[in-house]
Parts: sequence; C-alpha cells; structure tokens
Amino acid sequence: MTRLIAASLAAALIIFTPTVSLTSAAHAAEQKAGTFMLKDPTIRATLPGQKVAGGYLTIHNMGPDTDRLIGGMAAFAGKVEIHEMKMDGGVMKMRALPNGLKLEAGTSQTLKPGGNHVMFMQLKEPMKEGETHNATLVFEKAGKVAVTFTVKSIGDTMKMKEGHGHNHGGNHSHSHSD
Repeated sequence: MTRLIAASLAAALIIFTPTVSLTSAAHAAEQKAGTFMLKDPTIRATLPGQKVAGGYLTIHNMGPDTDRLIGGMAAFAGKVEIHEMKMDGGVMKMRALPNGLKLEAGTSQTLKPGGNHVMFMQLKEPMKEGETHNATLVFEKAGKVAVTFTVKSIGDTMKMKEGHGHNHGGNHSHSHSD
C-alpha cells in the first residue's frame, strides 16, 4: 500500500507540476540514431528540489527488427527508467516496465504525459524551461543511443498529451506486453 501511495504521489508531481512560464519553446528537430528516428525529445520543467521529471518523445523504429527501450542514463539524474501510467480500477497507477517498451519494426511509439514515458529520477538539478540536456537511451538490441532533450513548460508538455502540435505520421503501435 505504501508503494502505491508513493507511486501515486510521484505521478501527481509529474502531471501537476506548475512552472513559472508557459511560453512555448521551439520543437526540437528530429534526431536520427541508427535505425531510430527520435522526434521532439522533451523533459517537463521542474521546481527546485523536485527529484523526478518525465521525459517524452516519439520513437520510430525504421529497422527490420523489433527492439525494446529498456532504460537510460543521464548525468543530471541518478536513475533513468521506462514507466507507464494506466487506469486500474478507476485509479491512475504508474509503474516501471521491467521488460522495457516494445518497439515493433516499422512502427512509432509516442511517449507522452499520462502514458508511457522516460522517468528521470534522483535529479541533481532543476530542469529549467529552454535548457537542453543530453541523455542516453538504452535499447535491448541497438544498445546506447545519445539523445538531446529540450526542457519545456507543463503547458507545452500537456499539449503532447492532448495531441496538439504533433504530426507523428506512420503506423502507431502502443503495445507494451511481453
């Protein structure tokens, strides 16, 4: 029960973290890394002292093989995990995906607020709107992929959840079983 409460509080911090400014930051350019195209890698801005931040992006697996996003690393965070949020019995629950996020060949996955996301934990500094931060995403087959994330306000990241301002194109797969 304590873990459920802690997870719920962490999810609430991610979803409802206020920011000082709600100005729109320019969308990051697409980043090609091996067989992956990474679109709009974004971290939600945080308040001083906040220890977690959500990371969002669209990953297009252009390769011939299924792969999995299994984790990551970043100098600004002590721990990086892949998480999901989903309703369970009328309660929004967040949990780490122990087997990572399945990325079928030729499909896209959009990691966004209220769904699958990168969880940056044990933050060593606040994430300030407009900054960029380098991180490494780890894939089961493709290995380590360097990514530059742009920090955006809660208003801008919530637009991602609502689907405004994004044309993801292509096939979308949202499976995370196995």
